[in-house]
This record gives sequence, C-alpha cells and structure tokens, in this order.
Amino acid sequence: MSQFGHVSAVNLSRQCNMCTVLSPQHGSSIGNGISFAVSDAMGHKLRMPTTHAFTKRSDRNVPPLKVVCIDYPRPELDNTVNFLDAARLSSTFRTSPRPSKPLEIVIAGSGLAGLSTAKYLADAGHKPILLEARDVLGGKVAAWKDEDGDWYETGLHIFFGAYPNIQNLFGELGINDRLQWKEHSMIFAMPNKPGEFSRFDFPEILPAPFNGILAILKNNEMLTWEEKVKFAIGLLPAIAGGQAYVEAQDGITVTDWMKKQGVPERITDEVFIAMSKALNFINPDELSMQCILIALNRFLQEKNGSKMAFLDGNPPERLCMPIAEHIQSLGGEVRLNSRIQKIDLNEDGSVKSFILNNGDVIKGDAYVFATPVDILKLLLPEEWRDIPYFKKLDKLVGVPVINVHIWFDRKLKNTYDHLLFSRSPLLSVYADMSVACKEYYDPNKSMLELVFAPAEEWISRSDEDIIEATMKELAKLFPDEISADQSKAKILKYHVVKTPRSVYKTVPGTEPCRPLQKSPIEGFYLAGDYTKQKYLASMEGAVLSGKLCAQSIVKDCELLSERAQRMVTEASLV
Repeated sequence: MSQFGHVSAVNLSRQCNMCTVLSPQHGSSIGNGISFAVSDAMGHKLRMPTTHAFTKRSDRNVPPLKVVCIDYPRPELDNTVNFLDAARLSSTFRTSPRPSKPLEIVIAGSGLAGLSTAKYLADAGHKPILLEARDVLGGKVAAWKDEDGDWYETGLHIFFGAYPNIQNLFGELGINDRLQWKEHSMIFAMPNKPGEFSRFDFPEILPAPFNGILAILKNNEMLTWEEKVKFAIGLLPAIAGGQAYVEAQDGITVTDWMKKQGVPERITDEVFIAMSKALNFINPDELSMQCILIALNRFLQEKNGSKMAFLDGNPPERLCMPIAEHIQSLGGEVRLNSRIQKIDLNEDGSVKSFILNNGDVIKGDAYVFATPVDILKLLLPEEWRDIPYFKKLDKLVGVPVINVHIWFDRKLKNTYDHLLFSRSPLLSVYADMSVACKEYYDPNKSMLELVFAPAEEWISRSDEDIIEATMKELAKLFPDEISADQSKAKILKYHVVKTPRSVYKTVPGTEPCRPLQKSPIEGFYLAGDYTKQKYLASMEGAVLSGKLCAQSIVKDCELLSERAQRMVTEASLV
C-alpha cells in the first residue's frame, strides 16, 4: 500500500525507491513539499502519487523544489536468452555430483570475482578459503564508513538489466529487493546550455531494438537527423557482421573507427566521449571500439538491457556480505586482513602455498588469484614470467580512476533520481546519492558522488586540488546553485578515493592478451574482469569470470584430487 509522508528511503526492508527532484525546467508541477510513495513488493504495479500529494507554492521567494519517491518495479529480465544462459551455468554447480572429499581452494581477493568464484565452488560442494588483504570486502566495490557514519565508495556502481550473471546472483541470494530500479532513460548534461539536460527515453511498450531506436530518434537536442542517419549507416557493418565483426574491432580506437565509417566527429563529441569515460574511464581516442560495440549490442538487443539500478546501500554490507554468508553457510571460509606476500612454489613449478605478510602459510588443493591484474603481476613468481600465458599480461594495465563524494549544506534542485552523464572534460558520471540511494537518503542535504576521469594526470594531485577542479565543473552543471568559490552551496565535507590501478585499460590490442581462467600451471587459476569473458571490464565481467573459474576447477576435480593425494604420498616418503 502506498504511504504518503513516510520516508521510504531510510527503510532498507523496502523494495526500491525513486526520488526525483522536479522543477519547472523538468516539466513538473511546482511545489515545496516532499512526498513519498512505496510499493509493497518488487514487481507490483507501479503506484503513482495522487494529485493531493502535491502542494502549490505560496511563497514566491522560495525556489521551486519537489521531491517525489516512487518505486520502479524490477523489469522483466528472467526470460531473456542471456539471463537463462547465466541461470543454466549457475545450476550446474548446484547439480554437480558431490565430491567424496571436497577440494580446499585458496582464493586471493574478495572482490566480485573472488566472491563469485568462492560462491559457486561452495555451491558445487567444495571448500573455498577466501583471503582478503584489507579489512573490508568488495575489492573495486569496497566502501568505508567515516566518523559521522556516512559511507564513501571506491566507485559509482550501476547495475544494468544487461548484466545476467549479476541479476542471477541477486536472485540466488534472495536480495533482488536491494536493487533500486530507475526509469528507463539515459540523461546527459548539456555543456552548451549550463544547467540543462538532454534525455534518451526508452518507451516501455516497444521491444528491443525498437525502444532504443525510438529513444535515439526522439532526441533532437544532441544529434541532428543527418547525424543520426550517418551514424546508422556507419553501424551497418557491425549489424551485418555480428560477433565476428565486433571482435575484429579490438585493434582500432573509437575515434579512428568513427572516422573510418564516415561518422561525423560531432557524434563522438556529443555521445561517445561520455560513453567511453563511463565504460572504461578513458577518452575515445584511447578506447578500443570493440568495447563500445559490445555495450551497444547488449543495450540494443535486450529491451531492458540499458535500464539501470542502484544498490540500496553500501556494497560491502548490502551485496558482499550476503555472498560471504552464503559461502560460510556451506562450509567455506572468508578471512580479512590476509595479505599475500609470496606465491611459494614446489620444485615442479606448481603452487606449494600462499605465504601471508604475517608469516602464515595457507595450503590448499588448488589456488586462485582473483586480484586486479596489476597485483598478480607484482606477485608473479620469477619462474613463471617467461611463460607466454603470463608474459601476455604485461600488456594489461589497470586504468587510474578517482571517486569523489561531496556533502553540501543544502538540497540541490537541478538533479534527478538517476545516473547522469556530465559530459565534462574532467568528470564522467555522477549522481545525487542523497536522492538515488535509500541508505544515503537525506531530505535536507545533497551528497554528490562523481567519477573523476580520465584521472591519469590527477591521481598524484592533492585531494584539495581535485575538489577545487571538481567544483569548477559542478558550477557549470549547477550554475544557479554551485559556484567554484562556494558563495552559493557550501561544502560540509568531502572524501576522495583514488584507485591508481582499477579495471584493465581496454585499449586496442589487449583482447588477445586476456588469459583463460585455467592457467598452464597445474592447480593454479585466475579470476577477474581482465580474464577471458564477454563482458569486458565490468562488475558483470568480474562475476562471470568467477563462475568460469569455478567451472574450470569443478571440471578438474578428479585431477586435482589425484594431484593432492600424490603430493601427500610423496611428502610421506621424504
């Protein structure tokens, strides 16, 4: 039952929440009240607030402000081909023959790749031992609580409908209600019209790809009809060539591909700079075109592929902990503050153990490295470095990224309950998390979370420099509310989270360097979004890589058991 006057955003047992700041420029009613509506369960009919929930403004000196919180139901994802394929892969672990003696698999890294590997190995009846170097789960989705009780995160994380393995994972854990689905739109700031936005709205009544095509055709603010036609013609080879064509574009940048296809340069400026920075934190003159084509394919092939959801709170507690608890409930272990110092080898070059910084020695029947590729390269044993499988990793390098959180002394009006593409030279995407996320909800003050990218020239700069530059960009996005000198909205506090090496940099020529999850070293496996899987550098890619890693280990179960028994026998003879 809808409840007006109830702040649903602080009730984490609820399903999801929509808070949209409405003002005359957004085509809304004018009001100064705050109203809320909540649906009882995911998938129930969307209940809109009735007109009596809106109040008319009586004081002309008060700026127009209206916050409305409404649920968007979970979209229909469960019958898509990709979702069903992901579900079948998940089921193979639950239905696989139970091992007579479960394997003990030591996994380094508790990001989504490591958690996924451990989860599906536990589902298959094995015992994962998950080691995390820090005191928090999540890896690239980690977050921390400050002295005021506010959370700040490694990144601004969005869950797309086109993420079938993640969507299955939420369902398997029984936490679908923790995703807050937003309206099916993509919203871009307009740099030439400060404070204004341009929208691509995907109609619910149309199937894919027609909903996406109509969203593009209806937007006449960013692209002209002539530009749309030329872009469509440029895409024809990708449509006709299918996956083979997409894979062949790994060797060319987005910028060069657009020129080659005769696509106007303004299309890159208007759309693909923002898209490139959102996908991989780099500009289109560096990004491989394969990355863009894969994203377009996912978004256009599924009706709800581009629909976005926010997690309803901090990732370590709202996503990672349920996975860890599931692993532990099936006999697995999750250990924090367990940083690996060395991969110790047997005489035959296989892994003998992981040695931790505190001197502890962790042994298992198999070993997985689920850390970012840069950490693996630092700890790679000298004896392995010339093996082609590992040598190719030299070309895979993490991209630097900075995540900025700013708490303001007031509620900003020029925003949406959604992810926003800033189209700024320094900022990628941003969101007002005090509106978009239940746990971070605040009716009186805004907290902007922003991705500062590309960040290569800024990663070594001071937090103060980064905040100063961010405020200058925000002054363009909020010209009536924010000024660089804080003469308007004032900063109450901020947090800057720097990740010198984040997801691997998807530049031309990297695709052949991505390794399979099974290494040539017997009993040693890899997981991570940089490993071979079809979703590239993303949360979905990390989860899928973990499933593929677990699948390889389950297939090798007999060989690994025999190897373990052989080593025990050899040790007893010494």
